[in-house]
Amino acid sequence: MEILYLLVPLAMLIVALMVVIFFWAVRSGQFDDLEGPAHRIIMDDDRPDVSKGDKLEADKDKE
Repeated sequence: MEILYLLVPLAMLIVALMVVIFFWAVRSGQFDDLEGPAHRIIMDDDRPDVSKGDKLEADKDKE
């Protein structure tokens, strides 16, 4: 029974800490856009970028 004198305040402290962390995350914008990053992955441009060096080599091959 004496362990409850330790466990109850410890549990209350942990819950209070979790609430503080949750409100910090909400204020810092962690939950603003949950779907945007998922849509950006799907709509990713699959075409590779062509650098200047590749363009010059491609132009030389055409000639």
